Amino acid sequence: MTLKSALQDLRETTLAAVSGLLAKLAYLGSLRRREGGYLHWGMALVHGEESSDRALKTAHSEVLSAVLRTPISDLVEDLRETSRDNRQTAAAYVEGMRDQFNELLPAPLDAASARHLNSVLVALSSLEKNPKRATPSAS
Repeated sequence: MTLKSALQDLRETTLAAVSGLLAKLAYLGSLRRREGGYLHWGMALVHGEESSDRALKTAHSEVLSAVLRTPISDLVEDLRETSRDNRQTAAAYVEGMRDQFNELLPAPLDAASARHLNSVLVALSSLEKNPKRATPSAS
């Protein structure tokens, strides 16, 4: 049996089972405690609370960075697939993300990432409210 680090275990097992960047971001955000840190009982049990917390924060930062680097057209497709997997409309899914905005940020004091993520979510919401603008033209 090969021993994995908490971060490797998180990436290869838990996050591999979550389809889509936006879903991964929402999932990691759901594990963040309001008072700080993360809560994932399985990881804490296997890797210890401190190691688990560090891995979750690192992965959360990595996924947020990936979302912020992804072209909006790719995020529109990701949103549609993620919302379909969650049996929601894309508009409802992105609005739910906007409602949980603070949890989506691994470091709430990172103002630049917060502004960037907010603009991404506003753009996705706007594109879903006007789907003709979200579809690339065929001309």
